[in-house]
Order: sequence, then C-alpha cells, then structure tokens
Amino acid sequence: MFANRILSGMRPTGSLHLGHYHGVIKNWVELQSSHDCYFMVADWHALTTNYDNVSIIEKSIWDMVIDWLAAGVDPDKATVFLQSKVPQHAELHLALSMVTPLSWLERVPTYKDQIEKLSTKDLGTYGFLGYPLLQAADILVYKAGLVPVGEDQVPHIELTREVARRFNNLFGREANFDELAQAAAKKIGKQGKQFMQQRTAYLQDGNAEALQAAREILAASQNLGVADRERLAGWLENKGKTILPEPEAKLTAASRMPGLDGQKMSKSYGNTITMREAPEQVSKKVKAMPTDPARVRRTDAGNPEKCPVWQLHQVYSDHDTREWVKQGCTSAGIGCLDCKQPVIEGVLREQQPMFERAEQYLSHPDRVKEIVFEGCRRAEQVAKETMSDVRAAMGLGF
Repeated sequence: MFANRILSGMRPTGSLHLGHYHGVIKNWVELQSSHDCYFMVADWHALTTNYDNVSIIEKSIWDMVIDWLAAGVDPDKATVFLQSKVPQHAELHLALSMVTPLSWLERVPTYKDQIEKLSTKDLGTYGFLGYPLLQAADILVYKAGLVPVGEDQVPHIELTREVARRFNNLFGREANFDELAQAAAKKIGKQGKQFMQQRTAYLQDGNAEALQAAREILAASQNLGVADRERLAGWLENKGKTILPEPEAKLTAASRMPGLDGQKMSKSYGNTITMREAPEQVSKKVKAMPTDPARVRRTDAGNPEKCPVWQLHQVYSDHDTREWVKQGCTSAGIGCLDCKQPVIEGVLREQQPMFERAEQYLSHPDRVKEIVFEGCRRAEQVAKETMSDVRAAMGLGF
C-alpha cells in the first residue's frame, strides 16, 4: 500500500458549481501539497447515468479540468488524468467482477436510493449496478492508501476493502508462500528477529500492540522490495500476499455551501452558481434570492435564520458583517438588497483568482490536453504495475 497516496475523482456531467468547489476541490488543493494525489476525470462513471446523452460528457471533460486548474489544482503536484484513457481501470474491473458476489453490489446503500431518485432513467443495467465495483478498481489499481469521502460514501470504501480482502485470500498465497515470507523476514536485518517475535505474540495471543509494533518494523525496513513487503504484510496476519491493499476512508467535512434557495447546492435543484459564473449573472442570481417571507415591505423586521441569504453569509462574510446583517434585518434598518450586497462581493472575490488562472488555459487549450495526457501517462505507469501483479496472481499470462 502507498499510505500517502490519494485517489479521488469527479464525473463530467456538466458545469461545476461552488458546491463542488467547497465540497471537494478546495480539499484537493490542500491535500496535493502533503499527499501523492491522483485526481481522475471519471468519464466511465458518467456513462452509468448519462449513456443516453454522451455529448455532455465530452464537452464537460475539458471544462471540468479547467475548473480544477482554476481552483488551484497544480499538475506539478498532482496527477490529473482521464479514467477511460488508462485501460487498466476497465481491466481490473473485469478481473474483480469474476470473484465479487452479486449480493455485495445489490446491498450498496446508494444503489436503491439512486434508482428511486433517478426514476425517469432506465438504470436496469450492469453498468449502474456495477459502478461501485468500478470505483473499487479505480482505487485498487493505484494501491491508494486514502480516499477522501463524505460519510455517505463510506460504504463504498468498505466494499472496496472487502473486494481487496477476498481477492487476496483467493490469489495471494503462493505454493511456497511461508518459505518466501521467512526468507523475506531475514532481509529486514537486526529487526527481523523482533518482527518474528511480535508476529508470534499477535498470532498466539491476539496482542494488538504486537501487531502494530511488527507493522512499524516492516514500514521502517529499507531492505525489502515491493513483493517481499507485500508477502510479509499478509504473513504477519496469517494471510496471503497482499496484492491489492485495503484503502482507508479519509473523511472530509460536509460542504457548508448552500444553494440559492437554502437547500444544498445542486444542479438538480437549479439553485447553483457555477465556479466561473459571469459577475453580472452572480449579481442577478443573488439579488433574486428569496428572503424571509415575513419581510413583505422594507419597513418590516425580519429573522435571518429564516432567510437563505443568511446561510451564504456564513460562508462569505466575516463576524462584523454578520452582526451588521443580524442587527439591520431584525430592526428593519437595512433592506434585503443591502443584505445581499456583501454576499455578491464575497462570491466575486472568491471567483476572481479562478478567472485569472482559467484565462491562461482558455487562451491555450492545448496546454490543458498536454496536462491530461501527461497525467494519463503517469497514471498508466502505476496501473500497469498493479495489473502485472494481478494477472500473475490469477494465472493470466506472463
């Protein structure tokens, strides 16, 4: 496992809005400086629900990448790539489909939920049923240690862990596995004997501290190749070689970005501000927002807690501005348009550097494609190594 490696992605199904920025991309920008990040344009996933409208996918791919770059994703720090251009995603998905029980896919919580929410679409396809397994392949093909998700996506990571565990149990124990593992332990050097003692303490007594101590010895060893390290990771717990490491969910804070109507910002609600919305459109949209229904006239006092604009003040206004809004609204000292103006200014202030960064890519579109093609090349190099291990374990060629 590459404990510091992160895999995350988004489906290209239309313009990105400020909810995407606050909920996902802002977090990516922070992570890219401290982790080995792979950010994926999930175009195969877009087909699971948009197979009948593929034109939006192709256009959205490049617009979305520009939005990422405009928001601060740095291709010198992170690998930005296109899922369908790295064929090992589809290959590993196929391999995993051979050993994953159908019932595991049917029990994923979001499966039935999405069927109900998207009742106008025909989602009786394997692609839709199997998308959690494709997600698992996306993660496992890079042996990513961490996947940033909200709480509602944790079941998908648990499924990925189960799939990896089943795969390792089926294919990870070589004919001479114990002999190879013992030989690998000797390569650790002076700590090898202690590693063996900690393993025995864990397997005989269930000592969790011994397990952790052995893992630390393994992680610190500089004398092991990848294959030996994976053998010892499995042997330590009396399992087979770890071919596909189990990732961990990296929980992210829920987005605080409300939509123009006070609900969660979402294209399906028609309440969004896009990341690169024209300033005049931002102003128009915010000025048209509903407010506290009790404020029929300018002289009527209002209650900020009942006003969707107040939610945007929580994102874009400082303490003093919020106090000014609260005092002015409850005393009818300010009108609703007065209240909305700081929000407009806050949104435009946030968007300004996005427009500036985007301009260099809009004026040189080939640069965007170069970034993605280079990202695909780097991603495929890593994915090929994983598939080499997978194919060898499953007896598929040389």
